[in-house]
Amino acid sequence: MWIKLLGFLLCMLASKTVLAGSGVANLPDMLVRIKPAIVAVGTFMPTRNPRAVFLGTGFAVADGRLVVTNAHVTAKELDTAHLERFAVFFRQDGQERMQLVDLVATDEEHDLALLNLDEGRLPALELGDSTRVREGELYAFTGYPIGMVLGLYPVTHRSIISAISPNAIPVIASKQLNVKMLKTLATPYDVFQLDATAYPGNSGSPLYDIDTGKVMGIINKVFVQSSKENAISHPSGISYAIPSVHIAQLLARKGVK
Repeated sequence: MWIKLLGFLLCMLASKTVLAGSGVANLPDMLVRIKPAIVAVGTFMPTRNPRAVFLGTGFAVADGRLVVTNAHVTAKELDTAHLERFAVFFRQDGQERMQLVDLVATDEEHDLALLNLDEGRLPALELGDSTRVREGELYAFTGYPIGMVLGLYPVTHRSIISAISPNAIPVIASKQLNVKMLKTLATPYDVFQLDATAYPGNSGSPLYDIDTGKVMGIINKVFVQSSKENAISHPSGISYAIPSVHIAQLLARKGVK
């Protein structure tokens, strides 16, 4: 009996060790560091009601004056005649704040966009080495899944890397092909498939290591899904993330280390 009890206790201890090692126990402390860098990305127009409209999520990088998001989030044509501009929205010291930004670079192939704050800076997140990500590892992502409905309260999800696969797959019939699909199939790159549900507002959310806080990818709900699931009449709801190596390359092209 004592041997069985000892075995049971050892199993319980081992399971707790695995849980702690997976980063789950570190997540509450990590969120204190992560959330100040997360912003809602949208537009601001002084003559509109509402004046602010959310389009997706972004996060600060480099010196804190740059914000990364998805290119499809910033694809909206601005109504410059009525002073519409891109803006980021966040909560700081218990207050809702807004900062106007300029779109300074895009990478359409990897659906990335880079915004520059007009003034001030935010706490920045560090990019990790996404080439070291392995299937089955546990990560988290934080963003604004339903935009303005939930307000400026970023939401966090945990997710394992379910698969690492090309961002596009060949379709069964030629009638399913389009120009975008042909271009993507010509130059495919790997993306992370996740087992957590992301929503359109999550586009641009950082996928990060729970232990270190380093960003390993950027959530992409629309762009990748339209390529990988082109043959499906009703998309599966599977979530994807673009590896952070492509963010690093975009920053390098802008001369940012």
